Parts: sequence; structure tokens; C-alpha cells
Amino acid sequence: MSEDQLRDLPIYRESGAFTAQERLAIDLAVEMARTPVSIPAELEEALASAFDGRQLVELTAAIAWENYRARFNRVFHVDAAGYSSGAFCVVPERANPASG
Repeated sequence: MSEDQLRDLPIYRESGAFTAQERLAIDLAVEMARTPVSIPAELEEALASAFDGRQLVELTAAIAWENYRARFNRVFHVDAAGYSSGAFCVVPERANPASG
């Protein structure tokens, strides 16, 4: 993710930092974090149009794994370590090796 995307994550739907496909992936993550999980039919259709079956399985598995870890940590009262204290840690963007 770029720094702009990390900064704009709370407003991802309105942000120009995300592609339509990225917005759909975040929409899926938001729905999967709800209890109970219920994916609206419109989102299912949009996901099926934007991702092939393998991509959708991989995306869903990655989201499910992060949800699992978050819920597991809550049982054992594992809290944030406070390293970023409300900020975010920007991952350096990699140079495109093809561009020299």
C-alpha cells in the first residue's frame, strides 16, 4: 500500500488513492469483520465481476486469517503494543525494477 492509501483508508470509498477493485476488496473485509457475516448480493455480484474464482478464494482467505488473529488476540487480551500510537507505519514503496 502507498502512503496515500494508508492515510486515506478511513475514507477509502471517496479516496482517489484506491482502484475500484481495491475498494471492493476493502468492502469485503468490512463485511467479513461484522458479526454475523452477511455479504450483500450486490457485493457478491461485484466481486464475481472483478475477481476470478482463485483470486476471490485467496482474498477471502487472507481477510479471514486476519479476522481470526484479531479475535484470537482479544481472548488473551493481546493489545496493541503502542508503537504507532494512532499513526500508521508507512511501508517504503519499491522502485520499479523495469524502469531502471
